[in-house]
Amino acid sequence: MKMNQTVLLSLAAGILAVVVVSGYLWWNMMSRPAGGTGDFIYEVQPNKSFAQVARELQAARIIRNARVFSIYARLLGQRGSLRVGEYLLRGDMAMKQILKVLTSGRSISRKFTVAEGLNIFDIARAFESEGFGSAEEFLKLARDPAFAKQLLGEEQAGLEGYLFPETYQLTKFTGARDLISNMVQTFFREWQAQAAALPAGWTRHQVVTLASIVEKETGAPQERARISAIFHNRLEKGMRLQTDPTIIYGIAAETGKVPTDIRRSDILQPTAYNTYVISGLPPGPIANPGRESLRAAMAPDQSPYLYFVSRNDGTHVFSETLEQHNRAVREFQLNSSARMGKSWRDLNKPEGDTNGAAPAVR
Repeated sequence: MKMNQTVLLSLAAGILAVVVVSGYLWWNMMSRPAGGTGDFIYEVQPNKSFAQVARELQAARIIRNARVFSIYARLLGQRGSLRVGEYLLRGDMAMKQILKVLTSGRSISRKFTVAEGLNIFDIARAFESEGFGSAEEFLKLARDPAFAKQLLGEEQAGLEGYLFPETYQLTKFTGARDLISNMVQTFFREWQAQAAALPAGWTRHQVVTLASIVEKETGAPQERARISAIFHNRLEKGMRLQTDPTIIYGIAAETGKVPTDIRRSDILQPTAYNTYVISGLPPGPIANPGRESLRAAMAPDQSPYLYFVSRNDGTHVFSETLEQHNRAVREFQLNSSARMGKSWRDLNKPEGDTNGAAPAVR
C-alpha cells in the first residue's frame, strides 16, 4: 500500500511537472515579449545557427527566452528550417508566429523597376545606386558569353536586349546572377507570346537588335511600327540604318561609359555598332526593348518611308525622299529656334560649331 502511494505521488509529481513546463512553454509561445514594441527587421544570414538567432531575438526583446524558443522549435522539428532572408517582425507577435515567419522564406522585398530602353550600363548603375549590389558584378555577368549561352541557349557576346523591362521584387539577398536570370526568363515568356510573328528569314537575335533600336529612337508608342518600317525598308534596299543611338552604344561598348551627347567626330568614328559606318544591323542589341518594340520589329507598318527626323518633342517627321527629308532637317534641326532648349544638339555643341546640325541623313 505504501509503495502504491509512493508510485502515485511520483506519478502525480511527474504529471504536475509536465503541466507546469507545458504551461510555461505555452505562455512563452503565445504571449508577447516583455517590453517589445513596434516593428523590427531581422536578418537570418547564411550559416547563422538557430541558437545564435534565438539569442539575438532575446537581446532585441523580440522573444522572452532564447532557450524556450529553441525547445519549442526542436519539439516541432524546425530548428533546421530557418531560411536566409530579411524579415519584418512585429512587436505584437507571439513566439510561434515569429518562428513561422523565420521559416517561411518570405523575405522583405523591394521593387526594382527597369524601364523600356535602358541598356546594361543603365541597369547596372541603378542596381548599385538602389543598394542591391555591385554595378561591376552586374556588368561582368551581363557581358559574360558563357553566362549568356547558359541562359539563351545560343552563342552571344552578352545579354544586352534580353533583360526584359519590368518591375521586379528583390530581397536584400537577391544577387545580380539571380536578378539577371529572372529578367531573361521574363524575356522568354514574352517572346513565346510573340514568336509566331517572327518574319521569314529573321532570327530572334536580329529581331531583338532591331527592336532595341526602335525603342531608343522614339518615345511615342504610335510611331514604333512606322519607324520599324523605315529600318526594314532600308535593310531591303541595302541602305545603312544611320541611327544615332548606335553611335552612342558603340562608344559605351568600347569605353564602358555611356556618352550624353554626340559630337561631329563621333558620327563617322568606326565602332562595331555605328550604323553610319557599318552596313546592316549592328552585331547585337543596343538596349533592352519592351513588348511593343518587339512587336513593331516583327510587324512593321507597310509604308514607303525611308527617312525620319525629330520634331524635338518626342515625335518625328517621316519622308519618302531625301529631298523631303533635308527640308524637314532644315525646319526642325538647322533652325535653332525650333530646337532651342529641346535638343541635345543644341545643348551640347562641339567647340566652334555654330549650327549643331543633325546628320544629313537618317
